Amino acid sequence: MTSIAATPRVDSAVRLAQLTKTYPNGPEQVAALRGVSLDIQPGAFTAIMGPSGSGKSTFLNVAAGLDTPTSGHVHIGDTDITTLSPDAVTRFRRRHIGFVFQAYNLIGHLTVAENIQLPLLLDGRRPDVRWQDALIESVGLAGMADRLPTELSGGQAQRVAIARALVTRPTVVFADEPTGALDRRTGEQVLDVLRGTAKHFGQTLVLVTHDPYVAATADDVLFLADGQLAGGFVAPTTAQIVERLVELGR
Repeated sequence: MTSIAATPRVDSAVRLAQLTKTYPNGPEQVAALRGVSLDIQPGAFTAIMGPSGSGKSTFLNVAAGLDTPTSGHVHIGDTDITTLSPDAVTRFRRRHIGFVFQAYNLIGHLTVAENIQLPLLLDGRRPDVRWQDALIESVGLAGMADRLPTELSGGQAQRVAIARALVTRPTVVFADEPTGALDRRTGEQVLDVLRGTAKHFGQTLVLVTHDPYVAATADDVLFLADGQLAGGFVAPTTAQIVERLVELGR
C-alpha cells in the first residue's frame, strides 16, 4: 500500500521527502512539484494520475533519477539518490531502477536480445543468458530474440522494453504511459505482461497513466494536482478514478 509519510521508512522501495521541482520562466519560477512526500512499499503496484500539467511527468523523472529535484530527497531502497554525484546516480539507476518509456526507445540496429541486454552492457556486466531467455519467454516473445525492432508490432516492441527494464533485477520499475501509444486490446495485453512479470519477479511498479482503466488495475492510485498530492484510493475502481479526475479538472 502507498501512503503519505512524514517519516521515511527503511523498508520502503521508494520514499520521497518534501520533494520540490521548479523551472525558470523568465524572471519567475514555475513549481512543477510542491513538497511531495510519499512512501511506496516493496512489491506494490502504484498508479499516478492527474490533470494535464499536474506534475506527473516531472514526478516520474525525478523519482526515477532521470532529473534532479530542486529540494527534498528521493530514496530508492535505503539509498538517498539525491546525495549522489551525477555519475553515481547513473550507475545506481542502471543497477536498481528500470524504466519503461511510452515510445519504447529501442535501438533500431540491435536485436531483441541485444536491446534487452543493453543496460547490463552499459554497466560493464555480462548478460545472464538464462535470465535473459526467461524474461523473453515471460513477456511472450519466445523465438523472437534475433528480430530487429522494425520486425515487431507496437505491442511486441513494448514487451521488449519491459524485459529491458527488468533485466537488471531492479528495486523498482517506473513506467511512463506504457500503453498510451497502443490500441486498447494491445494495451491490455502489455499491461497484463508488465503487471504479471513485475509481480512474478518481485518488482515494485510505479506507473504514470491518463487512462482510468489502466489505473484501476493497480493496488492503489495517487493523484497529483498543481504539483501536490491530492489524495488517492486503495484498490481503486474505474468509476472512483473518473469521478476524482473530473473533480480535479474543475
